[in-house]
Amino acid sequence: MRTVLITGCSSGFGLATAEYFLERGWKVIATMRTPDEDLFAASEHLRVLPLDVTDSNSIQALVEAAGPIDVLVNNAGIGLLGALEGCSIEAIRGIFETNTFGTMAMTQAVLPQFRERKAGVVVNVTSSVTLKSLPLLSVYTASKAAVNAFTESLALELEAFNIRVSLVLPGRAPGTDFGKNAQTRMQGTIPEAYTDLAQQIFSEWSKPAPVTESQDVAEAVWRAVNEPTLPMRIPAGADAIALVS
Repeated sequence: MRTVLITGCSSGFGLATAEYFLERGWKVIATMRTPDEDLFAASEHLRVLPLDVTDSNSIQALVEAAGPIDVLVNNAGIGLLGALEGCSIEAIRGIFETNTFGTMAMTQAVLPQFRERKAGVVVNVTSSVTLKSLPLLSVYTASKAAVNAFTESLALELEAFNIRVSLVLPGRAPGTDFGKNAQTRMQGTIPEAYTDLAQQIFSEWSKPAPVTESQDVAEAVWRAVNEPTLPMRIPAGADAIALVS
């Protein structure tokens, strides 16, 4: 029985992906800052462990507790909506610490075991905003675009060790808590000069349009793991797929 370790499983994409793999007979290590086993149905194949991807000690403790794994899914991430003028450099660093450096750190931590076994898969979940840019998301987009570039280069250096690296690019997912969680970082991020632009963007987002569901992402991650002939970049969700079709 194969084992997948998934970061950011407290809600949304991570939770759905953990459930998807459990339903298909995998052992799942679901991580989150504050572990909550009540989020899942009871399963002997599930372990819920603490993880802060911005903390090297937390990462080391997790890898030791998890033991051997076959797949790493880097899903943990946070959002930031706002004009660049309104974003403090501290807030910008915080986005990169989680979205970019956290992904790199987790990948770095599991590579030795993958390399020694000459087997392993890493799936990095980024965003379709890297396919089509949107205003007021410059910092978030940059953090995810960096992961795209990191992943594509990393795949080349790991090919000799039979380690595959893939990208899943979800679209906008209003049905998850991602946007709500990002609101705590929005105070002051839209200066008065950008108010009209922000209202225009919010109005557009309120109109009916194709979106991404958590299940779409879970399915895309599953395919990235189990279908090695797929392209490296896999869009997830109707809106993301439309951008590449």
